Amino acid sequence: MGHATVVVSGTKIAQDIASNRSEVWRLIQQLRGLGVDVAGHPATGYRLKSVPDLLLPQILDPLLRGTIFDGQLHHFYKIGSTNTAAMAAAAEGAPEGSVFLAEEQTAGRGRGGHSWQSARSAGIYCSVVLRPALPPSEVLLLSLAAGLAVRAAIEQVDERVNVDLKWPNDVLIGGKKVSGILTEMNAEVTRVRYVVVGIGINVNHTNFSAELEGEATSLRLATGSECSRVELTAALLKSLDREYRLLVAQKAARLAILRRFTEQSSWVRGKQVRVEDNGGKIQGTTDGLNEWGFLQVRTGQGLQTVLSGTVREK
Repeated sequence: MGHATVVVSGTKIAQDIASNRSEVWRLIQQLRGLGVDVAGHPATGYRLKSVPDLLLPQILDPLLRGTIFDGQLHHFYKIGSTNTAAMAAAAEGAPEGSVFLAEEQTAGRGRGGHSWQSARSAGIYCSVVLRPALPPSEVLLLSLAAGLAVRAAIEQVDERVNVDLKWPNDVLIGGKKVSGILTEMNAEVTRVRYVVVGIGINVNHTNFSAELEGEATSLRLATGSECSRVELTAALLKSLDREYRLLVAQKAARLAILRRFTEQSSWVRGKQVRVEDNGGKIQGTTDGLNEWGFLQVRTGQGLQTVLSGTVREK
């Protein structure tokens, strides 16, 4: 990175890392296999053709100065699940603001036990550890705030995109899912020990599996152009930092989150839906959020509160 676009000899690199040219060649091949665009060979030297769009701490940290995530980034080229890693680290005492980022997940998880398709270096697969002074009943507000943060970050990097929020944890473009949020917590009856907020964003995916093709999209598919994952990740974490600081510091911010989520979502009010949860179904028209952030649906039997489940348009 210190010599980007400059030809550097294999001998010089070997000296810098206290190794030999054959080991440099092996490492260069490994980098190429991970998608880093390196030109050249041992006889002529190597050149980093462009700064790689990898979510490396060395690249992201300078962009996150002053946030709770500053200096707390953990990067993996391949991992089972960033949420699983973050939950394990939180249980061992990882500090608030710890961030787990992966280029690829082999067992990415979504809400309700669903898997998350995690193509290598195509999306953002990110989980953060938070330790809010909140009762467990208010953690849903944190999920809604994360949705607002994702929306703000996407619109910041590409103002052409019209982003919709679907309760409780989906971010949509053109009616298709571009991002999902998985919030997991460890709590006592009256207080939260820690929360892990996992965020997956489809950024530069060019296709999806047959089962997801009609339901999922990416920023690249929606806009027709490639997006910098580094720029979007920085915007996401800065936006999440702002939302989180307000939520834990100001009582009024909780009502503001409910209001803004309602304003920025076409699903919260006036949408004909059916809700499926553990074999049960609710059908009716959405009628806002209650004070805790749960969706209310007006049915033939009156107003019902949705505590969990999958919401689909009827």
